[in-house]
Amino acid sequence: MTTHTHNTAPVLLIGGTGKTGRRVAERLRALGRPVRTGSRSSEIPFVWEDESTWGAALDGVSAAYVTYYPDLAFPGATEAVGRLAAFAVARGVRRLVLLAGRGEEGAVAGEDALKASGCDWTVVRAGWFNQNFSESFFLDPVRSGELVLPAGDAVEPFVDADDIADVVVAALTDDRHIGRTYELSGARPLSFHDVARELSAVTGRTITYVPVGADDYRAALREAGEPEEFADLFILITDGRNAAPVHGVREVLGREPKDFTDYAKEAAATGVWDV
Repeated sequence: MTTHTHNTAPVLLIGGTGKTGRRVAERLRALGRPVRTGSRSSEIPFVWEDESTWGAALDGVSAAYVTYYPDLAFPGATEAVGRLAAFAVARGVRRLVLLAGRGEEGAVAGEDALKASGCDWTVVRAGWFNQNFSESFFLDPVRSGELVLPAGDAVEPFVDADDIADVVVAALTDDRHIGRTYELSGARPLSFHDVARELSAVTGRTITYVPVGADDYRAALREAGEPEEFADLFILITDGRNAAPVHGVREVLGREPKDFTDYAKEAAATGVWDV
């Protein structure tokens, strides 16, 4: 494929309206690269559960960023990702960048299924996002002033979605990243007690962390209509496997990852936590 067609053919972003996908789209557009958003509501829709949508979404694209909602470790993800990768390669879309979870055995099967397609792959394994506190799961708890979670005293070096997006864009636009797996985290481990203190400082309100048992949390998820499997993701935090920071951001971008305090100040300034 010549560089010319490569640069004019769109990049498909599966989950392109999500936390990382939206940021990847902004960055690619800023580089003058055409983008096709693959989501249920996009102009050319992409639906994981409806393979009849895949052909049009992949038609004429140069590369794809693959994210699986709600999580690559969830049941059915491995098979879906494997089928999609084979489908893409059969249509001439060889360059695939996969977002995976750090320390998730269930996600590794999805990574392997993608690689088995024979594509030119890059795997980006990310820990928990800073933006979980401002854009999704924990936003309402932060606003209400109480994070009720089954995380004990465990620590996590939260990673910023902006850093993930920068790494993904590098992988999509530079062939040196083909065949590489990058593990991303922030620079320092924080407990949820630490997070509550940081968020209290930037919001000027008292935000507390209340540890609960996994069963209680499952019941709360059920009541809220959320997938109970989200409780399983806390096991990854509480057994300490991801407690130590990793250096993928520096490896790919040549700089340090964004610090949680800087993220918290920037998010607070947008008014997202104002009540």
